[in-house]
Amino acid sequence: MLVAAAVCPCPPLLVPEVAAGAAPELGAARDACADAVGVLAACRPDLLVVVGPAEDPCVYRQGAVGSFAGFGVDLSVRLGPGEPAEPGERTPQELPPSLTVGAWLLERAGWTDAPVEGLAVAEELAPRLCADAGGELAARAARVALLVMGDGSACRTIKAPGYLDERAASFDQVASAALGTADTHTLLGLDDRLAYELKVAGRAPWQVLAGAARGAELAGRLLYEDAPYGVGYFVSVWS
Repeated sequence: MLVAAAVCPCPPLLVPEVAAGAAPELGAARDACADAVGVLAACRPDLLVVVGPAEDPCVYRQGAVGSFAGFGVDLSVRLGPGEPAEPGERTPQELPPSLTVGAWLLERAGWTDAPVEGLAVAEELAPRLCADAGGELAARAARVALLVMGDGSACRTIKAPGYLDERAASFDQVASAALGTADTHTLLGLDDRLAYELKVAGRAPWQVLAGAARGAELAGRLLYEDAPYGVGYFVSVWS
């Protein structure tokens, strides 16, 4: 069953080497993410699954590699401690950006507390299917923890990636409140079509979390909320 979860944003700018001179701008978010990962470790899970949005859904085993080369930085990370695949062994393509940022957070924390896997969720996955996927994750081990990567709306200001949409702030307000109180009902009720229009990358992963947490009676706490660059970023912990 699910015993703990951490929700973090997934912009590559969280990584100081990628952000370069702008690194201090996300310092508070970075610190909150570190605290959230610490909560996961303290709950002593048997399995940690990193969940994030991606164009192509895929399951990644421990040791899968992600790279920030596409963002101009010669930096690779590994999803938990592990060895590269043996020659001839079939492995999925490298981690998508959201899981690469999650892997970086775990490396930064020196994660060795439990086996790690990755689940890339299609951003357009229907809410019911997200919830079903979460339920399957929660049944994987006696004590499961999730590191859930995903951003809020990218339409908060005129300089945001999706320009300004007047609906964005209210959507993010509802989502952040639900993430901060472990409100699975509200998360599962988020409108997937509206989320798509507002470029909410975290909608599907959040609903996977909600499905995993049904019946777990976890309490939530919001550690960080802001919208730098016009994108909603939230950090919360459930335990």
